[in-house]
Amino acid sequence: MEVKMSENQTSLVFVINGEKFELSTVDSSTTLLEFLRTQTRFKSVKLGCGEGGCGACVVIISKYDPLLDRIEDFTASSCLTLLCSIHGCSITTSEGIGNSKQGFHPIHERFAGFHASQCGFCTPGMCVSLFGALVNAEKNNRPEPPSGFSKVTGFEAEKAIAGNLCRCTGYRPIADACKSFAADVDMEDLGLNSFWRKGESKDLKLSRLPQYDNHHKNIKFPMFLKDIKHDLLLASKKNSWHKPTSLEELQNLLELNHANGTRIKVVANNTGMGYYKDKEGYDKYIDLKGISELSKIRKDQSGIEIGAAVTISNAIEVLKQQSKSDFISDFVMILEKIADHFGKVASGFIRNTASLGGNLIMAQKNNFPSDIATILLAVDSMVHIMSGTQFEWLTLEEFLERPPLSLESVLLSIKIPNLETIRSTSSKQRNRFYFETYRASPRPLGNALPYLNAAFLVEVSPSEDSGGSMIDTCRLSFGANGNEHTIRAKNVEEFLTGKMLSFSILYEAVNLLTSSIVPKDENSKTAYRSSLAASFVFQFFNPLIEISAGATNFSNGYSSFPFVKDFELKENQKQVHHDNTPTLLSSGKQILEAGNEYHPIGKTITKSGAALQASGEAVFVDDIPSPPNCLHGAYIYSSKPLARVKNIKLSPKLQLDGVRDVISSKDIPIGGENIGSKTIFGTEPLFVEEIARCVGDRLAVVVADSQKLADMAANSTIVSYDIENLESPILSVEDAVKRSSFFEVPSFLFPKNVGDISKGMAEADHKILSAELKLGSQYYFYMETQTALAVPDEDNCITVYASNQCPEFTHSTIARCLGIPENNVRVITRRVGGGFGGKAIKAISTAAACALAAHKLCRPVRMYLNRKTDMILAGGRHPMKITYSAGFKNDGKITALELEILVDAGIYMDISVVMPHNIVTALKKYDWGALSFDIKVCRTNLPSRSAMRGPGEVQGSFIAEHIIENVAATLSIDVDSVRSINLHTHKSLQSFYDHCYGEPFEYTLPSIWSKIAVSANYEQRTEMVKEFNRINIWRKRGISRVPVVYQLSLRPTPGKVSILSDGSVVVEVGGIELGQGLWTKVKQMAAFALGTIQCDETESLLDKVRVVQADTVSLIQGGFTAGSTTSETCCEAVRLSCDTLVERLKPLKEKLQEEMGSIKWEALILQAYMQSVNLSASSLYVPSNNSTMYLNYGAAVSEVEIDLLTGGTKFLQTDIIYDCGQSLNPAVDLGQIEGAFVQGLGFFMLEEYATDHNGMSLADGTWNYKIPTIDTIPQQFNVQILNSGHHQHRVLSSKASGEPPLLLAASVHCATRAAIKEARNQLLSWSNLDESDSIFQLGVPANMPMVKELSGLDIVERYLKWKMSMV
Repeated sequence: MEVKMSENQTSLVFVINGEKFELSTVDSSTTLLEFLRTQTRFKSVKLGCGEGGCGACVVIISKYDPLLDRIEDFTASSCLTLLCSIHGCSITTSEGIGNSKQGFHPIHERFAGFHASQCGFCTPGMCVSLFGALVNAEKNNRPEPPSGFSKVTGFEAEKAIAGNLCRCTGYRPIADACKSFAADVDMEDLGLNSFWRKGESKDLKLSRLPQYDNHHKNIKFPMFLKDIKHDLLLASKKNSWHKPTSLEELQNLLELNHANGTRIKVVANNTGMGYYKDKEGYDKYIDLKGISELSKIRKDQSGIEIGAAVTISNAIEVLKQQSKSDFISDFVMILEKIADHFGKVASGFIRNTASLGGNLIMAQKNNFPSDIATILLAVDSMVHIMSGTQFEWLTLEEFLERPPLSLESVLLSIKIPNLETIRSTSSKQRNRFYFETYRASPRPLGNALPYLNAAFLVEVSPSEDSGGSMIDTCRLSFGANGNEHTIRAKNVEEFLTGKMLSFSILYEAVNLLTSSIVPKDENSKTAYRSSLAASFVFQFFNPLIEISAGATNFSNGYSSFPFVKDFELKENQKQVHHDNTPTLLSSGKQILEAGNEYHPIGKTITKSGAALQASGEAVFVDDIPSPPNCLHGAYIYSSKPLARVKNIKLSPKLQLDGVRDVISSKDIPIGGENIGSKTIFGTEPLFVEEIARCVGDRLAVVVADSQKLADMAANSTIVSYDIENLESPILSVEDAVKRSSFFEVPSFLFPKNVGDISKGMAEADHKILSAELKLGSQYYFYMETQTALAVPDEDNCITVYASNQCPEFTHSTIARCLGIPENNVRVITRRVGGGFGGKAIKAISTAAACALAAHKLCRPVRMYLNRKTDMILAGGRHPMKITYSAGFKNDGKITALELEILVDAGIYMDISVVMPHNIVTALKKYDWGALSFDIKVCRTNLPSRSAMRGPGEVQGSFIAEHIIENVAATLSIDVDSVRSINLHTHKSLQSFYDHCYGEPFEYTLPSIWSKIAVSANYEQRTEMVKEFNRINIWRKRGISRVPVVYQLSLRPTPGKVSILSDGSVVVEVGGIELGQGLWTKVKQMAAFALGTIQCDETESLLDKVRVVQADTVSLIQGGFTAGSTTSETCCEAVRLSCDTLVERLKPLKEKLQEEMGSIKWEALILQAYMQSVNLSASSLYVPSNNSTMYLNYGAAVSEVEIDLLTGGTKFLQTDIIYDCGQSLNPAVDLGQIEGAFVQGLGFFMLEEYATDHNGMSLADGTWNYKIPTIDTIPQQFNVQILNSGHHQHRVLSSKASGEPPLLLAASVHCATRAAIKEARNQLLSWSNLDESDSIFQLGVPANMPMVKELSGLDIVERYLKWKMSMV
């Protein structure tokens, strides 16, 4: 293939999945993701966050390096990569790796086979991230791996996806799919999959795996791209793109444009846009990557100089290469540590494109909390600056302290000086440098900004007399601490210089530090960050003091100079530790007890469509190609909690440029209603009519030619408010109580008290009175945000494609909003990219808004909410305030519990009135003796809360555990014994769950409680935890066992089964595929039920069944997909339909069998067609009174380890036993159990959904809302699915698994509390107080600052005082 060249390359040339693209005009602000999704057929790249923080949009970029004459392949976030920057590159997406037409790649097949894809929205990005690791592993010099494996290690394979987010699976099966490619993997460690059976040999297992070809023959770099000229100049109506090839050319561009006021954006790879979003357009983009001086790396005796455009990944590679020299010097060790820390900045696909210089520029100009600036400051780095035609070298410190760099100034390079240049003048040969870096971050492997980072460099000399350590020079730098930029603690440096290290000197240094490192930002967790600074200094210097007591031979190099090595915690030594490499390799055991009597039900069938999801061919709403003339919408929402909206004005610059209309309540047609959603309890307005009643209240929708333009228009909107004559807003449940602002709970929903509370309190030996507990919210973080596409049709009809859990409610809402009959509306939902309740009522308004805009403008309209808008509007889980009093006996048996609960429902009712019922059903898991409660559902001027996985049950179950913990702490007895003594007997169960307690044999919790104690070695591990805590000062462990009792309800559900003439089967159900495996279970049920006709070879029926999208016109009364039971009700509806078809076919089958002896399925169906047998049947399954509700049971044991110096918590192990009845598909249920647990872990330990005083969400994206990642799940994750036998009122004896396991994540929180208790007792022992400090409240989430605060913010100072008192 030839490309014609001109003097100046004026066409953008690149290749995507082997297809060549050549563009002569491009809007320079266009991202690669935007181009892929709107201008190509490749839709596997998804928009999950637009910040480079989720990995859903990852692609492989391959480009030719003419200097090294090699092809570079690296992963990158396409949402941040500007299209013009990929000139001359080849792009590979998940479809390019493999697909259904040309054959799936083994990565796709293994993701499917290891059950590693649920909703599937994140899966293509995961696959590409792993593929990038495999491609690059083959380029190293490691020995050739065995056939079928890659050179990648298990750790590298897992780490490859450390920056990818998944909200469904819990990561364990993803980790297994990744590790299956690693030559060093133990096949026995790989979990449940569809390739082999347990106990088969390693060779047999390997032969069953989809074979991997490590030569990647299907991914070839197009050779013509090697000849592309890289000095690119592109122009469009809006802007131009320049890629200068020399500094002189750059100077001219900058000088020329400064004179005429051109808006310029200088880019290396644009990753900074993930944090600092573009709020306006630019006239010129200048790409620095063509200037060779900015990409050079120079090494000499004075140090290493790295060009500013060098990527962080390449900088890491260069720094690590130095360690390959024969003589390992102090300087080389320092470079290695710098490289290690760089590896924790962002994630791999960001480090691959983010430049070193860009990071420092953000730190200098925008006060970005940079790790890189902190580390480089500690080693006295220099920077080379070009300002106009002037060049100068500055110290990094001078650079950071200057006013923000002007546009004419460009950072050219960074120099790390050789240590010899900073060695003190009095240095002796025996002096050594000691260097270490630190960061405290919610995620060990990066992809999270640190609360605090630090780097310390000291020159130490041995004291001839005392054997101690003298500080000769000292540099202490701290960053990300709420100050304007990275700083040095100069007063502490001066204090330490020339001092002989001792506990008293360190104590003084720490006190001096905490008084000087004070964050200026009031919201920056000041005390926590100051405490971290003290911890880091202590971690650094304490080993130097500890070893001074022993003989230290300074002349013998590193082998006998332990303080230059990383100090690891020894179990038999009370030493401070420092973790440099977090343990990642996750593993787990899965024990499944599957039934065989309903084949293929009970089999671990691979999830329907999993390989399609992995390749990215599965179609989500936003993947549907835009129809001609399609417009895009974005919400304008209120920024005030209660205000009159006077007017809405768009930015004048945007009004005429592609913005088509602003749709508001004024555009509701005559006969229509201003309705945005509905439930059986009431409605919610689509748009504000006059008064905005909460932050995030929808004011209008901007409709424009593109989603980007619509978002920009909405963001630039100026809304005028007026609060005259309005009451002050209600912004707390306490305010709601004062003003009697409540939603009325229907009497049929309000739970009943149990027993006589006065009598129970009178029987108590002890009481806890009016204790308080507060619980916050949680955001859904579905990977696909709210989205819909509305297409107007003839005769005033409209079709809406919606990502929605309740299309039926959406259907009727749209009809009422537009004032048209329901038979004019059609809502179609194929699949949902994660729901968790957030795509139920909350999703209706987006579909209605699109429908209203499309109806008015007579053009298709679609919306895809950006992550920030979604987070502000979502509402999420219900916060609440709990006040309780409890009475209990000396042995911990509780006799009475009285509760007052204030639930914050927000401004609109949504489903909030079901909360009292749900809270109490989960709370009743223990026998409280007597139980009384007063639950108020408060109406506040905050975004309305909605159902989120286990709504109310999560809080109720945790309240129960909190009370149990408090009782045990009050009595100073073992909390597990308090749990055990308060578990229900079947008799007490009847008192608390009067309609659904079931038969005695169905109450499986007591046996589960005993089984998990044995399978998890609970008692033995409890003793091991005690011993660990006895011999370790700076780490403490906790272990906890927690039960769950969960009440489930079944709802009427429709199903329809049609058999086509070739014998293939089409199934429709009311339920929506959210990733929970509903389609898979339904397929199995259809195959089982139709198989009862007993034709020959009906075993293959499963492959003949296809479940199709939900369509509200084709199948009515679909209800909503929620409450965990929709899969089983859909299965039962399908079974009823199949039974009808079997009854119709039976006479024909018997007749043909008599004539022919045997009959195949296809022949039977062909004859049925010829004889006009009706081969389509529908049904509506309505549960009977005795099958509407049931209880489910489970238990978990979790063990954690907390770091007392940082507050970090490691989740060491979780064991779960869960009762699935007779599982319809154990693989699907296992995925639900693990995924729910990890989502619960996020709620209890990690996710802070904070708001400002008006209720505006402070968490507005991946930067400040941290869901679990692969490095924050239990390192050992064991799940046993219990087959509890026959349950005649269940669907084929099955039980639900979607929500109940989430509640078991409280075990991690309780274990963390146990570890903190040990830390607090240790603090008391240092003060010679022989008492327990076990009564304290650990909030939710129990994140690092909270754990640290409860473990002692001043723990370092108290330890040092204790040590000083012992001298």
